[in-house]
Amino acid sequence: MRALVPSGLELDRFAGEVYVGLVPFAMQAVRPRWLPRFASLDFLETNVRTYVHRNGTPGVYFFSLEAASRLAVLAARLTFGLPYHHAEMRLDDGGGIVEYASRRRGGRRPGLRVRYRPEDASAPSTEGTLQHFLVERYHLFVERRGALFRGQVSHPPYPVGGAELLGLEDELVAAAGLPPLAGPPVHVCWSAGVDVEVFGLRPA
Repeated sequence: MRALVPSGLELDRFAGEVYVGLVPFAMQAVRPRWLPRFASLDFLETNVRTYVHRNGTPGVYFFSLEAASRLAVLAARLTFGLPYHHAEMRLDDGGGIVEYASRRRGGRRPGLRVRYRPEDASAPSTEGTLQHFLVERYHLFVERRGALFRGQVSHPPYPVGGAELLGLEDELVAAAGLPPLAGPPVHVCWSAGVDVEVFGLRPA
């Protein structure tokens, strides 16, 4: 995996292990701050990422991102240079079970299907735990034209609860050039979400 991460970044480890995150979620009321709320977008998104640091600043590095909004894909590619792909995506949330599906449009069409049952209890992650290491990240790194840039996000700590994984069919990890999943994920959790503010890139 070291070869897939820009040379200016160091892989971040928890208890000596490197982790890859597969994170499906829903984006709601997404807009630049100067646009009125009625012009905002709601769409599904999934990212494949790993955990890195640069000069002591922890963050994430994205191998790929799927989004159901073509406009969001174009804007993110132009503004942040992130490897977004337009995808057909679906989320069903009923009977206490969440079903989430994604299939990339055009060319290679890797997909994702996941079913899980959220647990009721949720609270901010405890510092020093694997969950905190995976969830509480406030910087992203991207390489553009051979130079490293850093973006920052601001939000309250995520309220996180456990989840029972009922099914997982993934092709996104392998499509990103990583070894395919060889077994169940090491950690599964869910969050009802928080309000997030995203700031522009600056040299890292």
